[in-house]
Amino acid sequence: MRKISLVAAGAILCTMPVMADTIPAWAATPSATVQADSPAGQTRAATTAARSFLATFDSASRAKVQFPFVIQKTGTLARFRRSAPDQPVQPVTDAQAAAPAARGPGMGPPGGFIGERYGTSVWSNFPVSDVPRPGLQLGQMTAGQRAAALHLLQTLLSAKGYQKVMDIMGGDQALADSGTPFASGRAVYTMAVFGEPEDTKPWMVQFGGHHLGLNIVIDGTHGVMTPTLTGAQPAMYQADGRTVRVLAGENDRAFALLDSLDADQRRQAILPYRVEDLVQGPGHDGETLIPEGIKGSALTATQKDLLMDVIGEWAGIINDAYAAPRLKEIRTDLDSTWFAWSGPTTHAPGHNGASYYRIQGPRLLIEFSPQGVGDDPTMHVHTVYRDPTDSYGSRYTMP
Repeated sequence: MRKISLVAAGAILCTMPVMADTIPAWAATPSATVQADSPAGQTRAATTAARSFLATFDSASRAKVQFPFVIQKTGTLARFRRSAPDQPVQPVTDAQAAAPAARGPGMGPPGGFIGERYGTSVWSNFPVSDVPRPGLQLGQMTAGQRAAALHLLQTLLSAKGYQKVMDIMGGDQALADSGTPFASGRAVYTMAVFGEPEDTKPWMVQFGGHHLGLNIVIDGTHGVMTPTLTGAQPAMYQADGRTVRVLAGENDRAFALLDSLDADQRRQAILPYRVEDLVQGPGHDGETLIPEGIKGSALTATQKDLLMDVIGEWAGIINDAYAAPRLKEIRTDLDSTWFAWSGPTTHAPGHNGASYYRIQGPRLLIEFSPQGVGDDPTMHVHTVYRDPTDSYGSRYTMP
């Protein structure tokens, strides 16, 4: 027997004794990303990885990580609330959430803690202790199960997307290490599989925690990752002697686009009011926003490329085989895509800014929102990525 540390992008997830001959090759090298030349080949790889993950559970424990895949047009609002401080949260109706409730530490905002339900899945930008997610937390899995979970993520995501997920989890671990009154850290990130992974039928993987909510639907040659939430707290931390700045690309590329605008374009892009939170975060699926800001048709070719660079920070999280057709359709719509900005127009080099921005097109909605919770909004960010025409893969899964 020897010890193996499951290392995720330089951040140790767990260390525990396991039998050497039970470690599959991919678990020993979790940084290796599965490559596929086509969407069909990528789906086969994803299906194999999902089945391998589920095979690490016996029939009794599998029920804790695998659930039916219930197809809907959109997600719905889910509310949770505690009946008293130190009590576990429970799902509540809108009427129950609106009723007077005891106040105190951990009781949450008026109306309860908010999440988004799709069938039996739930995701949120609240901690998992406030909005429970179905599935098993990484800390509840064996070493082999955790390795299989990471392998499934690597198969579904691009190399850059997987690194982004590891950086987000690392920030949440730094938050946990600093001491929090709510669930945080890598161990509480939760994975669930919805449906039976197959090459030709739809199924979904949900993975996330406080600042991450991946909803990945696979349906034949189609891979869809909308809606998804990414975030950071803290947005900058130290790991293995280096500084990690989470969501740096989302920040720096957006400022590069803003800086490229001339005075007239900036007057169009910058909103006359302050936006300080997500407008279409979890629980707001299916809603319609009136576009604001500057329209893509008013941008130069170079500026359109800069806009695509920003969009790619979200659309490029999923595996390249699925990302390529998604980015192609987004570029096709670029003249009808809007870019809106709210807040400061500068930021300290090497640091994220405190500015909100939104990108909205016929098949796209992105929001980047520094949070006012905490002393420094540049260190706490929530973002959301949606496709109003393809929520949870509905473009392909709905009859």
